[in-house]
Amino acid sequence: MQLLTLPPSPSLATSIRATAQVFEDPRSQALLAHLKQVAPSEASVLIIGETGTGKELVARHIHNLSGRRNGPFVAVNCGAFSESLVEAELFGHEKGAFTGALAAKAGWFEEANGGTLFLDEIGDLPMAIQVKLLRVLQEREVVRLGSRKSIPINVRVLAATNVHLEKAINAGNFREDLYYRLNVVSVQLHPLRERPGDILPLARHFIATYSGRLGYGAVELSAEAERKLAGYDWPGNIRELENVIHHTLLICRNGRIEQDDLRLSNIRIERQDSGAIVDESAEALLQRAFQKLFDEQAGDLHVKVENALLRAAYRFCHCNQVHTANLLGLSRNITRTRLIKIGELEVNRRRSDNGARAERIVQLSI
Repeated sequence: MQLLTLPPSPSLATSIRATAQVFEDPRSQALLAHLKQVAPSEASVLIIGETGTGKELVARHIHNLSGRRNGPFVAVNCGAFSESLVEAELFGHEKGAFTGALAAKAGWFEEANGGTLFLDEIGDLPMAIQVKLLRVLQEREVVRLGSRKSIPINVRVLAATNVHLEKAINAGNFREDLYYRLNVVSVQLHPLRERPGDILPLARHFIATYSGRLGYGAVELSAEAERKLAGYDWPGNIRELENVIHHTLLICRNGRIEQDDLRLSNIRIERQDSGAIVDESAEALLQRAFQKLFDEQAGDLHVKVENALLRAAYRFCHCNQVHTANLLGLSRNITRTRLIKIGELEVNRRRSDNGARAERIVQLSI
C-alpha cells in the first residue's frame, strides 16, 4: 500500500482538503500507474474530482515523480482571493500599483519558477484573469501589475476542479482555449464511495495519526465498526472520514472502536452524473434548464417559457387566480386574461362542469 500525506500545517485543522491518500483499491492502483506515466512529462495536467478526494495530494505526487522534484511546489486556491486581488497574487505587482501596494511583490508564478504551480479550483477564476493566464501559459512570461516589463518563467502548471468545466464553457463562464491549454493530460479522481478498498486503510492511518497526537496506545476497530465504515457513502470523501475518526477517538473507550462510536452524517447530497458534488440553488437549476432549452429548441422560446411558468404557478396555487397573481407579481386581471389565452381557465371550468354533471347523475340514480 502506498500512502501520500500533506506536509504538516496549522491550516489543515480547518481545511476541507484531504490530508492523506492511499492506493489500495484497484481503481486507485490504476490511477497510481497512470500518474507514473504522465508525471515525467512537462505536460499540463487537469485533475478532476470532488472536494476532499485528494487533488492536491495527487498534484504533489506528480511533482515528486517529475524532473522538477527539486524545485518548488506552490499550491494556490483560485477561489480564495477576491477578483481585485487575484491578478496581483498570481502575477505579482509593483510598488504603488494599487492602494496598499507599499512594496513590489512576486506573484505565485514567479515563486514557482523552476518547479510546479498547482492551481486549485481553476473554475473560480474570473474571465478577465483567464485571458491573462492563457497568455502566460502561451508566452511563458508574466507581467506584474503596474509594470510593462515581462519576466520569463519556467513553470509546469497543474490545475484542479470539482465542477464540469465543459458546462462552464457552454454557460460562458470558462474559456474554451484555456481549457484545452490546461487539459493536455486529464486525471479523474474517483470519490471514496467508488473505491471502497481505500476506506479501511485510510481509517487505520487516521486512527494511528490521531491516537499518537492524543497520547493513546493502540486502538483497534471492531468488525461491526469496519462494516459500518465500509458501507457508508462518504459524501465528504477522505476529509469526512478523517473527521469521523478524530471525533470517534475522543469518545471511544478501552482502546476499541465500536460501531455505536461512529457518528456518521445523515445529510444527503444530490450529485451530477459524474459524481461531482453539487448543492444547486433554484437560480442555478433554472439556468441549467434554460441552457437545455437553448440547446434543444429554437424560436418562440419566450412565449413557451412564459406559458409554462403561468401554467405551473396556476396549478401550484390549486387553480386559485388570486394566489397565482400574487405568486407571479401580476394583477389578477392580467393573470386571468393570460390563463384564458392559454386555455387553463376553460379547462378548469370544463372539469368542474363535468364533475358537477356526474354528481347530479349519481344523485338521480340514487
